[in-house]
Amino acid sequence: MQASPAWTPPSGTLGSIVAEARERVILLRSRATELSRLAASGTDVPALANVLRSTAVGVIAEVKRRSPSKGWINPSLSAGGQALAYEAGGALAISVLTEPQHFGGSVEDLVAVRESCGLPVVKKDFHIDPIQLLEAKAIGASAALLIARALSPARLGEMMEEARRLALEVIVEIRDEDELTRALDAGADIIGINNRNLETLVIDPMTCERLLPRVPQDMIAIAESGVTSRADVERIAKYGADAVLVGSVISAARDPASAVKLLAGVPRVSRER
Repeated sequence: MQASPAWTPPSGTLGSIVAEARERVILLRSRATELSRLAASGTDVPALANVLRSTAVGVIAEVKRRSPSKGWINPSLSAGGQALAYEAGGALAISVLTEPQHFGGSVEDLVAVRESCGLPVVKKDFHIDPIQLLEAKAIGASAALLIARALSPARLGEMMEEARRLALEVIVEIRDEDELTRALDAGADIIGINNRNLETLVIDPMTCERLLPRVPQDMIAIAESGVTSRADVERIAKYGADAVLVGSVISAARDPASAVKLLAGVPRVSRER
């Protein structure tokens, strides 16, 4: 196993959001007993990895009201209703942005999605402390996002260990080869490759094309950001994506079920190693 590359704290937009996340962590810690009780008493939820092992490139459809790069996308969006439409359109899982300041999300959105549909639900947020994973488990998430760029190697390992303890699946998001190495060293089995640099907000579509073939075949590889059409899904599929995570274009659509349906059903292509 290779040694994890050196890490420096995130800067730019990502650095600002991580700093704000630390303030939310302080509030969450005051609810640790309550969250532990809820996590222990929760019912079984569908597994994300299982549904993404499909013959077609899976669509993980995102509930997304706004973003730092686009501003407001759909401020009046109903999380539960949107999830039902995504499910009707053929999405295999739902991603819910729960970050409030920059994305207009909330944990209540995830609860509404969990109660409205039977698909696996991903808590997508800037998770920097184990208490946030406990919250994810308590509110019924199947999986949570961990952004490698936002976490030191030691903290990433700690977060992965906490997720395993909670029986919570994890998507480890990367954007370059060094972060892929860190994710593999930490024991990740679901890798998200983000075409967007979260510090500068710039999208580089070559990121997925470069990194997808490097993800071991026994893992699940998800392409993130910049997917707006079926042609995009077909292009990414050629590089071995098991799934795509799509947010803005379907959250803004007048008919979200049809928008998802246009992206679903693209055949998977095995990754060559």
